[in-house]
Amino acid sequence: MKKHRALIIPAVVLGVLLIVVAIVYWAEPAKSLPGFFPGNDAHSTTHHVKHGIAAFLVGLALLAFAWFQTGDSKTETDGA
Repeated sequence: MKKHRALIIPAVVLGVLLIVVAIVYWAEPAKSLPGFFPGNDAHSTTHHVKHGIAAFLVGLALLAFAWFQTGDSKTETDGA
């Protein structure tokens, strides 16, 4: 697998940002969400659990991607 070292920092930053977004979705009711968040509803008191789960999983995936990009770039062969 080809390593893209230039993508490590943006992937980590975006991954952490999405995990923070997930926490905001879980902690704040829909009426208290910032206006640019999907699901902002001025009259709703529900929490957007599904949006939070999606943001959390994508954030974890980005962190895993960044982790795998930091590994050694040489490929292993079994010598057979």
